[in-house]
Amino acid sequence: MATVVYSAARRTEQHTYVLPEIARRCGFSISAEELATIVRRHDSKGLRLHSGVEGIARKVSVSLTDGVKSDDNGLRAEVYGANHYTEKPPRTFWMYLWDASQDMTLMLLAFCAVISIAIGLATEGWPTGMYDGVGIMLTIFLVIMITAASDYKQSLQFRDLDKEKKKIDVQVTRDGYRQKVSIYDIVVGDIVHLSIGDQVPADGLFIDGYSFVVDESSLSGESEPVHVSTANRFLLGGTKVQDGSARMLATAVGMRTEWGNLMETLSQGGEDETPLQVKLNGVATIIGKIGLAFAVLTFAVLMARFLLGKANAPGGLLRWKMEDALSVLNFFAVAVTIIVVAVPEGLPLAVTLSLAFAMKKLMQERALVRHLSACETMGSASCICTDKTGTLTTNHMVVEKVWASGAAQTVSTAKGFDQLATSVSATFSKVLLEGVFHCSGSEVVRAKDGKTTVMGTPTETAILEFGLAVEKRTNIEHAGAQKLKVEPFNSVKKTMAVVVASPNAAGRPRAFLKGASEVVLRRCSLVLDGSGNVEKLTEAKAKRVSSAIDAFACEALRTLCLAYQDVDGGSDIPSDGYTLIAVFGIKDPLRPGVREAVKTCHAAGINVRMVTGDNINTAKAIARECGILTEDGIAIEGPEFRQKNPDEMRELIPKIQVMARSLPLDKHTLVTNLRVMFDEVVAVTGDGTNDAPALHEADIGLAMGIAGTEVAKENADVIIMDDNFSTIINVAKWGRSVYINIQKFVQFQLTVNVVALMVNFISASFTGSAPLTIVQLLWVNLIMDTLGALALATEPPNDAMMQRPPVGRGDNFITKVMWRNIIGQSIYQLVVLGVLLLRGKSLLQMDDGQLNTFVFNTFVFCQVFNEVNSREMEKINVFSGIFSSWIFSAVVGATAAFQVIIVELLGTFASTVHLSGRLWLVSVLVGSVSLVIGAILKCIPVNSSSGPSDHRDGYQPIPTGPNAV
Repeated sequence: MATVVYSAARRTEQHTYVLPEIARRCGFSISAEELATIVRRHDSKGLRLHSGVEGIARKVSVSLTDGVKSDDNGLRAEVYGANHYTEKPPRTFWMYLWDASQDMTLMLLAFCAVISIAIGLATEGWPTGMYDGVGIMLTIFLVIMITAASDYKQSLQFRDLDKEKKKIDVQVTRDGYRQKVSIYDIVVGDIVHLSIGDQVPADGLFIDGYSFVVDESSLSGESEPVHVSTANRFLLGGTKVQDGSARMLATAVGMRTEWGNLMETLSQGGEDETPLQVKLNGVATIIGKIGLAFAVLTFAVLMARFLLGKANAPGGLLRWKMEDALSVLNFFAVAVTIIVVAVPEGLPLAVTLSLAFAMKKLMQERALVRHLSACETMGSASCICTDKTGTLTTNHMVVEKVWASGAAQTVSTAKGFDQLATSVSATFSKVLLEGVFHCSGSEVVRAKDGKTTVMGTPTETAILEFGLAVEKRTNIEHAGAQKLKVEPFNSVKKTMAVVVASPNAAGRPRAFLKGASEVVLRRCSLVLDGSGNVEKLTEAKAKRVSSAIDAFACEALRTLCLAYQDVDGGSDIPSDGYTLIAVFGIKDPLRPGVREAVKTCHAAGINVRMVTGDNINTAKAIARECGILTEDGIAIEGPEFRQKNPDEMRELIPKIQVMARSLPLDKHTLVTNLRVMFDEVVAVTGDGTNDAPALHEADIGLAMGIAGTEVAKENADVIIMDDNFSTIINVAKWGRSVYINIQKFVQFQLTVNVVALMVNFISASFTGSAPLTIVQLLWVNLIMDTLGALALATEPPNDAMMQRPPVGRGDNFITKVMWRNIIGQSIYQLVVLGVLLLRGKSLLQMDDGQLNTFVFNTFVFCQVFNEVNSREMEKINVFSGIFSSWIFSAVVGATAAFQVIIVELLGTFASTVHLSGRLWLVSVLVGSVSLVIGAILKCIPVNSSSGPSDHRDGYQPIPTGPNAV
């Protein structure tokens, strides 16, 4: 081991670092601990002792120009660590098994089973005396296993989704080439390129850059942005780039970073409960209390009848036998089982299952749901505020037209490009190319294979590709120039500017300005003609330029102006007096399927509003093309919108379909007002850092996964992996499916609850015994909770779900339609089971054992067919699309098959006897009548809405009746 000792000053601070032997052998001369400490503690003095960034780069054997060598990545990871964070170990299946076994009611039943076995063995001997108790224990074990397996599988799904959402790419220079790598592949020594919206992937040192500002609030809690420059070079992993661009030397990765230290002290919390889960927990509590009341009443009735009978028997109440204790214990176990059946623990399970299933399916459809509640919330969205570029359009931009030397030319065709190239002089071309290549936030990169690619934003890429084409056509290459000052693109100013030492101006400073056409044109007083001469930009010429800009915009082209000005002295960026060079008309084609997706939104009662920073004419053209802007809709510009007072805004906002020339806060203001004034559930789509405030404010934020910045993704609930607006429709469709599936399950479960509670209570009151035994009730509970949730909560969506308005915030979850179905089915089942209990023996010529088994069997098949009936709460044809969900078919089939096993093979444990084929057929037929009852009930009209006033978006209530969706 080699000890590195520095100056006396370093020794007095008692900082002595040990350089590992492996680091010395690999050619490194600074330890991982010291590198990490310098940045984490913002140790400027230590950085100076190592001769600044250049000195640190030498000590980690890296060139600040060419970056690390890819072959060295393994060694660097071994010496300095990999860029991975230590995560909380995943929970094992045994942990979920333990949690499932902690249910208090199941523990009470297990206690009753143990006592039952003890008393049974004492009174009836081996093995008869233990059948009841062992049957209960086996059923409890089955319930625990299925619950644990379901929870464990769900956790695996969430773990896979968590891995997916952590995939982030960054740009680095390696082997002399700029390239994209995963954030997890970053090593110490990497030269990382950072720009607006990026997440800093590791701790590091600022090499060079322009106007670089980061948000460190995730680490420090301070909201004020931090300016990073040569005066303050320290960058911390996990922070977000707010402005500017820079190159960074990575000095610490993984658990050695400040973010890694923070992650080590925090344990990741679980997913918060969704709004639907919270609402259903309240429903579950009420049902549980009702079940408890019925359990107490049933126990009281059974005990009263038992004590009354015992009082009249020889010996009276003073003479007790073991059989009496067993009877009382059985009464108590029945009461506990009623509580088990009544408490709908399947409600939260159904929500979680449905959401997990939807999240997994959406992942396959290229939508990453980052928060569990997002899918549920999206199903209720009544408004989507969307950005234009990259969302409605392809974000693959090309320069379609160019205005230069007094005329507009179409440059997307070879003929038009040739006309432009021949109409301008070499002098003009040099100025144009200088402005195109130097006034840009993107970069032309030559890969290892010699191919030239452009890395940067789509708009910048389009202009640089145009510049490369001009170079190739004219054989004039742009000259390199030192940048003296850079003002990166700013969403408020809508421009970027740069001052270079121009070789075309004999090395004098030349300022270039590029940005929104109306902004740049106002700052120009001169214009460059085709010969390269400067002319005065008269009012008439300015009007011609404005007309060309408007013509471009009306063709749905995004317009940008490029201008320049020679600066007499210094490197300050002038405010005006520029010479106009050219106007670019950039085409961003509409995405395939956008028109259809917008049409689907309108049919589903979802208003689509476009908010963009583009010219009003461009915005209106695109909005009309995709169907957003209608005849009675309003297109407004951001400045006009900001001038409205609250009353005017209240009147205006419902009519706004397009907002152009908007600032980031305009979308935020629009979203806030929509949520507050109209109680709408608002979804916002965007891809830029400037969209983050609105994404954060909205009920649900959707960010583009390809074009989107890390800041936008961090503030989003859903990431659209393919940047396709049509995918948003899939998210809404699955969200509605979740809501409707849970309603189906609740309808099914409440029907079973009502019938099971009433049958046991009424039977106990009249006959002194419960017709359904403990094991039978536990099986019914399993059908109702776990299996019912699995079957109904995983039904896939259909297109009909997008032909109805969204559910309002204040709408009741259990609708009148559901109550109609629950009450109707419950009455049928109670009447049938009541007749069987009272007259079943005489009607079907059965003994007591057969009657109890037949009642149990009929009850179960009523639930099986009721489960099928619950697939559709409105439509008569409940078999439509039944095979589209193999899970549903498998669960129903497995339930019926296991019912046969319980009755015919597990009679000793389940207290059942063999049933003849005739009785099996009658059970199935009686159960299947539930389908007929369901069809009749759906012909009874029910108003499913509390009134038109609840639907403030102007849409009609959901239709009801047999022909409704």
